[in-house]
Amino acid sequence: MNLTVRLLRLILPVVAIGGTVAFVPWDGVAAWVAPSPETVQEQIEAAIDQGLDGIIVYVDQQGKAPAHYAAGWKNRATQVPADPHALFKIASISKLYIAAATAKLVQAAHLSLDDTLADHLPSLVGRIENANQITVRMLVQHRSGIPNFTNLEGFDWSKRQADTRDNLTLALDKPADFAPDTRYAYSNTNYLLLGDILDKVLGYSHHRYIQTDILAPLGLTQTFGLISQVDLEDVVSGYHHELDTDHRAMDYMTPGGSMVATAQDVGIFLRALHDGALFTEEEQAIYSSIYEYEHTGWVPGYQSIARYHEDIDAVVIQLVSTTGGNSGMIAHITYTRIVQLLREQ
Repeated sequence: MNLTVRLLRLILPVVAIGGTVAFVPWDGVAAWVAPSPETVQEQIEAAIDQGLDGIIVYVDQQGKAPAHYAAGWKNRATQVPADPHALFKIASISKLYIAAATAKLVQAAHLSLDDTLADHLPSLVGRIENANQITVRMLVQHRSGIPNFTNLEGFDWSKRQADTRDNLTLALDKPADFAPDTRYAYSNTNYLLLGDILDKVLGYSHHRYIQTDILAPLGLTQTFGLISQVDLEDVVSGYHHELDTDHRAMDYMTPGGSMVATAQDVGIFLRALHDGALFTEEEQAIYSSIYEYEHTGWVPGYQSIARYHEDIDAVVIQLVSTTGGNSGMIAHITYTRIVQLLREQ
């Protein structure tokens, strides 16, 4: 049986509704069945042909010089070609930096993983269910049971998220999704609250702490806490499927989703997260006990993948400036094929 037939047999049941096929993601099918290019550059150019507006890839493989790749547009409206060193909204990859900051502050005894939400934000008692039981550790690990504000009625990705209080308000006075520490459920509200806790413990913005205690020691000058800190001309334009709006200026200030960086800066940070350059031995042990070592990110117009592949000792960062439609499937296939190319080299 050929590959196309096998894929269609997998896809058609998924998209069938009441016995009628609603649609087939042909762009995604094309991406799966297309012949594998022989180089990373050819692979990302194929992804542009399949519908992505722009893509940046950074590869740091042990024993080789870091490699930078780009295809498509940096600015689609003005037809500026993709730049591998352009700034990009890394969205939830930001959570890795907040988790790292938490580990450092715990080791410095400014914070305890067993501290409760009520200990640091007592005004939320009675507004967030189980505030007296939810610990810092549970917030970091997405085991709090606090509803995810991005899934709640009233949240709108198309609106500027300039006031994090608005997002938190959506989750207040809502029943918990589950009892604390009984299971895992990803919730952006956890990191919104972590950002508030870190700010209170520090007495200043956690963005500043990340800058001085995490980024500066690694020499990372192209990573920023907020889009407002950069020149928009340096940022890749981002588009959502079938919309002409450039989401570059949309300000998402919520902790855990607000950061902007180059692919190289993300790659250097991720390498340091893995090889110990970021932490003392004690800090590394704390971090390893609370959070993961890779992440993806998504806000309208921007999706990203940051992973380390131990078998080939390679950090591979992929930034795609298109969301919606079949862009997620195409981005996933592209990333998978890039890693396979690296394995075969």
